[in-house]
Amino acid sequence: MISQTTRIRTWLRAGSLKRRLIIYLLIGSLLPLLLLGLMTYYSTYSILENKIRSGITSSLKQEATGLENTIDNMDFASKQFSLDGRILETLDTYFTDSDSYERAAAMSEIQNVINTVNYTNPYLGLTFYYAPQEPDRILFENLSVKPRFSETSLPPFTKYNGGIYYGPHPTMYGDGSNIVLSNLRRVNMSDREIYVYLETNFNLFRKLVSQEAYGIAVSHFLTNNEGEITYTDNWEPANPADKSRLAEAIQTGASRYKGYILFSFPSAQGWELTVAVKSAAFRGEIDRWLIRFGVLIAGALILSLLIAYAIWKMIYRPLRRVNQEIGYMRDNRSTAFRYTHIAEFDMLLRNFWEMRQHIGQLIETVTLNEKNKSRLEIEKLLIQINPHFLHNTLNSVQWLARMNGQKEIDRLVTLLAKVLHYNLGKQSIIVPLSEEIEALRNYVELQQIRYDYEFEVRIEVDPAAEDVPIPRFLLQPLVENAIYHGSSERNGAIAIGVTRISEGQALLRVTDNGEGMNEEAIAALLSPQDKPVKKGLGIGLHYVTQLVKKYFGSERLLHIRSEAGVGTTIEIQIPIRAKEELENA
Repeated sequence: MISQTTRIRTWLRAGSLKRRLIIYLLIGSLLPLLLLGLMTYYSTYSILENKIRSGITSSLKQEATGLENTIDNMDFASKQFSLDGRILETLDTYFTDSDSYERAAAMSEIQNVINTVNYTNPYLGLTFYYAPQEPDRILFENLSVKPRFSETSLPPFTKYNGGIYYGPHPTMYGDGSNIVLSNLRRVNMSDREIYVYLETNFNLFRKLVSQEAYGIAVSHFLTNNEGEITYTDNWEPANPADKSRLAEAIQTGASRYKGYILFSFPSAQGWELTVAVKSAAFRGEIDRWLIRFGVLIAGALILSLLIAYAIWKMIYRPLRRVNQEIGYMRDNRSTAFRYTHIAEFDMLLRNFWEMRQHIGQLIETVTLNEKNKSRLEIEKLLIQINPHFLHNTLNSVQWLARMNGQKEIDRLVTLLAKVLHYNLGKQSIIVPLSEEIEALRNYVELQQIRYDYEFEVRIEVDPAAEDVPIPRFLLQPLVENAIYHGSSERNGAIAIGVTRISEGQALLRVTDNGEGMNEEAIAALLSPQDKPVKKGLGIGLHYVTQLVKKYFGSERLLHIRSEAGVGTTIEIQIPIRAKEELENA
């Protein structure tokens, strides 16, 4: 079954330039816009969301810190009233002294202390001592207290540093209705049950927990140390069970609850402040940005389509005109062309017209070249083939055909085919050393058959050098000259070695045990020559020298060492280069 991708490719290939141009222009216009839009959308969306979350979290932390500081201040003030030795002595005088004057003085002193502490601590509101076992349960109050005061009617909030905190709840001030936090701490008197009761300032809690700091509508939830919600604003549950379920969600650290996004701050004092924001309100700024972004994208899309249409008209219509003009000139070479008034297309028409005038000459030239092609190919083969080597090898084939069976003939012909294929083939001029060595083995075996194994050839190749690229036919001329001129009449021996001497260099060596040469002969062979010699060792050596110079930059990489009666060694130390670098040399 043909895949959808294959169908699209087939449709594009079969389609006209008009169809392809439209598709590519649309892709070129819409794809960058789409990618830019997606990147901008996700980046800006993330920035806006993080900004809103950071703002809410920062405001929440500020409010929670304010509540913590308020409780710490109340803790400090209540300890002053309940633990200070001087106040305790005055309280004891008030309860135990029978002298009315002393009692009045004690009451006045305590009242002054309460007023002084309240004056120096503006966050404090209603303050009094509470003695539930005494006839007058409310003592030394700085403000009037509501009748029938009882701590059991207050909502528990948390226990912290020996004090019990209640609230938020309506103030116990007789003429007030503000929401406050209160603290009840037992006075350090062993013989009586007396407590000091403190409330926050009337407006303090309203300032600490407000809507203005967030910039959007939020709901506050205060959870006491028992996990119960003791205060909420701007939220009316659909049924009473919702409040307990919300408390459970806050306790478990949930981030969402029934269309609300929750942000919580657990305090080390045992309570937790939570802010809930409606998802719609949370996304309000993001949604407004999305609308503006959508309008911008739509405008950019329309503009891109208009630009694509203009480009299509500017390219396709003149191109169709060019096609018509070329058709007219095809039928009549002398037909003049009409300009499209677009410089690039007019230049194309003018060049095509000039090219048409030369077509006849080009056809004649091509015809002549085709006639000469066969002759040139034959001459090329004749130049590349070594007639002497090919003649002798064919004589060997004839001799083997008469003296032996078909196996030897098959082997000889096979080796000859491999050598001719390697030397005269059309493969790349640059080959790995392993291929050069393989061709060399075939060539050596052919020569051994020809000379009836009168000489021995030993080839040693470093495995690390097998992949080193070299010019083709680099070693065979040196081995050929070693066979013809370097081996002795009996027990001839030729050693061929390939070694990778470093990461960047390889050494090629051909050694024979022939008669050797003196220094003058070596210098003559290595000296530059305007024309190559026509016979002897100089033919192959000149070819190899030129090959080394062309591909490796210097003929000095080739060295000859020879000793009369011992033999001759030719070494080529080449730098290791990439195949592509050698092919471009």
